[in-house]
Amino acid sequence: MKILFIHQNFPGQYKHLAPLLARQGHECVALTLRVKEATNWQGVQVIPYALPKRDGQKLHPWLVDLDTKVTRGEACWRAAVALRNQGYTPDVILAHPGWGESLFLRDVWPEARLGLYCELYHLAGYPHLNFDPEFASTDIEAETLRIRMKNINNHLHFEQGHAGISPTRFQADTFPSPFRERITVSHDGVDTIQACPMPDVRLTIEGQCDVTRADEVITFVNRNLEPYRGYHVFMRALPRLLRERPNATVLIVGGDEVSYGARAPKGRTWKQIFIDEVRGRISTPDWQRVQFLGRIPYDQFLRLLQVSRVHVYLTYPFVLSWSLLEAMSCEAAIVAGDTAPVREVITDRETGRLVDFFDRDALVGEVCALLEDADERARLGANARDLIRAQYDLRTICLPRQVSWVEGLVSRA
Repeated sequence: MKILFIHQNFPGQYKHLAPLLARQGHECVALTLRVKEATNWQGVQVIPYALPKRDGQKLHPWLVDLDTKVTRGEACWRAAVALRNQGYTPDVILAHPGWGESLFLRDVWPEARLGLYCELYHLAGYPHLNFDPEFASTDIEAETLRIRMKNINNHLHFEQGHAGISPTRFQADTFPSPFRERITVSHDGVDTIQACPMPDVRLTIEGQCDVTRADEVITFVNRNLEPYRGYHVFMRALPRLLRERPNATVLIVGGDEVSYGARAPKGRTWKQIFIDEVRGRISTPDWQRVQFLGRIPYDQFLRLLQVSRVHVYLTYPFVLSWSLLEAMSCEAAIVAGDTAPVREVITDRETGRLVDFFDRDALVGEVCALLEDADERARLGANARDLIRAQYDLRTICLPRQVSWVEGLVSRA
């Protein structure tokens, strides 16, 4: 088959699937904003395109999101027309529609089968909206309308997409009928050979930490440190946690930007806001046991998970982080916030411990209880890895399911 990938940050979620399809003999091409020059990546011909320069437009704030997506959609459409004029016609288009790039591709190739990566449909009600009262909208009725407008991009794609794929059931179930019936649930996959327990692991980051499994290490990971991923809850639990665990080292991974939700007040970061909030209740010797590692290379990230004695994971009802599944694959003992996406992989007392997202005392209590019980940590960690290997393994479960889904796009034609 001729397969065209559309992703503004290619390979993105296709980083395993695209090379595999290329190795299987399919002709794979990708259109992306990520590169500046055409290149070949693991058998995939990667073709760049750019966004046009535009004068500023005065828009209703509820239309800014759609305007951005149409701008990207037009740019990708023009790149697609250029490909078509060179004689290229794909059999299958695999697209992440979240940024709008794939809005007009069926206008270029009406016979192509379009498979959509369905990451999330924005629901305008609780708990997707105003889950956290601290950061609730001051105008809930208007916010509901803005969220509905944000889904215009999804609805425009529903007419064109032949099938969808979502990494978790929680994400798939956000989409409305009848399109929900066309979505296959299949995670992108966890490399359980790479993300595995390592008893003799050592994590050394010069000037910051040098720890092994012999140390009492508590870990917390976000792409960016922000409320959507419970950073504020974890930080507010730190004063008591450090007092109760005088030998613990706390390693925090994440950037200073915003991936989801609202930005911090101008000139500030969520990271620093919550450091400032709790620092006065933490002694200097205790604070020296807290290390902010920023964003670290993947090999160091895996060693961090392998050295972790207890890994804390918190999220709003939202997209589930790969980091949680990778921590489970490394046999980390998990304490997690009890929200719907987390319950898909963490069953309380079986594959981890669940606490109310907002209950800092319960969070500290469960972390301390696990730090005192090596046998329970080992049991939960082993169960967690067994689950990941059985349901989320990259090579034996997820990639075969994704390939079957791609092949089904054509066979169902």
